[in-house]
Amino acid sequence: MLLVISDACVLIDIEYGDLTSAMFSLSYQFAVPDTLFAEELEEQHAHLLQFGLICKTMSGDLVAEAYSLHQKYVRPSVNDMLALILAKHEDSQLLTGDKALRDAAKDLNVDVHGTIWLVKQMLEDKKLPLKLHELRFREWKNLAVDYLGKRWRSY
Repeated sequence: MLLVISDACVLIDIEYGDLTSAMFSLSYQFAVPDTLFAEELEEQHAHLLQFGLICKTMSGDLVAEAYSLHQKYVRPSVNDMLALILAKHEDSQLLTGDKALRDAAKDLNVDVHGTIWLVKQMLEDKKLPLKLHELRFREWKNLAVDYLGKRWRSY
């Protein structure tokens, strides 16, 4: 089974889209660095472990590598860098919607995908009906418009 390392945002997007069961029914293992889980997911998304999310402990050397990389790529968070370094050292794919993290992954030759790719995998594997897929994308669009509108008004 292919291991896929994710950032928090993709997992949260999938949850907002009510696609968690479909995602974990794919023939992939999904994992995150344990620090990322503790800091970004555990409080509101701990149940992802029951679906099969794996928390991976990283060695001190890998953590140091992530912090070092964060000096070069300052836009992604340290937790994002942990996910990238974990994906690199596990020779796995990285899931993220963060452009800066995607750019860093490409620089390190890490295969990177996002939420749309993941939903496409669910559709191709017939893990969700097309009508549900269309509905979820409309919901995501509304969430994005609402979020961006709030951010715009705050300037």
